[in-house]
Amino acid sequence: MVTTTARATGAPPRGPVPPRPRRLKDSRGYRAFQVINTVVLLGVVVVTLYPFVNILAQSFSADSAIRSGQVNIWPKGFNLTTYQLVMSDSMFWTNYKNTVVYTVVATAIAIVLTTCYAYVLSKRDLRGRGLLIGIAVFTMFFNGGLIPNYVLISGMGLKNTLWAIVLPNAISVFNLLVMKSFFENMPEELEEAAQIDGLNTYGTLLRIVLPLSKAVLATMLLFYAVSFWNSWFAAFLYMDRAELFPVTVYLRNLIAGATSASSTGAGVSDVAQVSANIQAVTIILTVLPILCLYPMIQKYFVSGVMLGSVKG
Repeated sequence: MVTTTARATGAPPRGPVPPRPRRLKDSRGYRAFQVINTVVLLGVVVVTLYPFVNILAQSFSADSAIRSGQVNIWPKGFNLTTYQLVMSDSMFWTNYKNTVVYTVVATAIAIVLTTCYAYVLSKRDLRGRGLLIGIAVFTMFFNGGLIPNYVLISGMGLKNTLWAIVLPNAISVFNLLVMKSFFENMPEELEEAAQIDGLNTYGTLLRIVLPLSKAVLATMLLFYAVSFWNSWFAAFLYMDRAELFPVTVYLRNLIAGATSASSTGAGVSDVAQVSANIQAVTIILTVLPILCLYPMIQKYFVSGVMLGSVKG
């Protein structure tokens, strides 16, 4: 009778309600995975941050505490002697300014050249594309060597100039291939629509491609900026005037003892203190600007390092 009435009224027949499917997040295994994953990631964070915290603590610690191994994550015998000695030298600020100029100019040139080259290589119908890729990849495994490069830079009159640092490292082949892969994965319909609207190749690159490539551009910006900021060997090799050195060469000479105590106005006790924690201070002064730069482009960098990992 109940079934007949239900069919007449159009209502579904009553019966046992099927059990509600259990969600993955409600399972005991998933909860255990969350706990284990959290513990492992916290361990990775501790292992990663400890060296930086330890170096920072050493830079503010006393000579005796550093030598006896008492410094862990908190300074022992707090002092600013080494920071005062380094930062009171006018040559330090001159070389620091040089580093900023070298990094900004070199990074800008490298981004422009790498982007243009990668965009050209991303065109599969380009004649000679294989040859251009082969030339770029060839330089990853073979180069002229130190002495030929030095002779070339000297013969071109680039010694003691900005271009001795910028031009030899203007294009990183690894970064070039990453950008090329990114451009190849962009929908071709976008460029075809741009051409229908009357844009030429340069207009398509500037108005369509680059605005959609913020992730890879931010990644390349960080890679190049860090590379040029930390670079010291090219300046050490091609520059022989102290006022042209980047700060990395200045700090390298300070560690090696090339900068005497008299040039910084240091006393005997100050020299003992500097010899103990000069490496920690130089690391902090060198890394600090990059640490300030990273948070500003972090969201683009996270997307950029995942290039090619997800398709579709």
